[in-house]
Amino acid sequence: MRNLTRMLLVSTILIGCVGCDQISKQVVRNQMTLAESHSYLSDTVRLIYVENTGAFLGLGDSLPESVRIAFLQGAVGVIVLGLLWAAAFARDMKRWQIVALALLAAGGLGNLIDRVLYDGRVTDFLNLGLGNLRTGIFNIADVVEVMGVLLFLLAFRSGEPTNRRPAGPVR
Repeated sequence: MRNLTRMLLVSTILIGCVGCDQISKQVVRNQMTLAESHSYLSDTVRLIYVENTGAFLGLGDSLPESVRIAFLQGAVGVIVLGLLWAAAFARDMKRWQIVALALLAAGGLGNLIDRVLYDGRVTDFLNLGLGNLRTGIFNIADVVEVMGVLLFLLAFRSGEPTNRRPAGPVR
């Protein structure tokens, strides 16, 4: 893939995903009060405004604030930069691999922006389920990250193995 095409692809994914994430969170912060909940489609979709100081499903929420900040802002920032670098410059990558890395970076950046701007808190608001079987509360950045992970796994699994000999007898 040509460098300009690759940069446009990564930039489009980054701007589109982070933009949708940040706009949706801003709408929730402006239109709902903390812990307010709305139910749609026979309670299949719930909008619930919460602020998450931990990682996925509140993981790490009870860590001391300095450790939480170092990990969820510092380490995540480094990881996002690494993912962006790989998506933009790593050689011998197929288009779907680049898209997967860009999605992972975009999801991480969307939540990192919240952590930096809102005192370590990420706005979450989506909850899906049927009856008592429900997801945790999440946001668009989380969806983008899951899409990136799934695409990453599919893209790298379906790719041609490199530097491997065909199976057969050893001579």
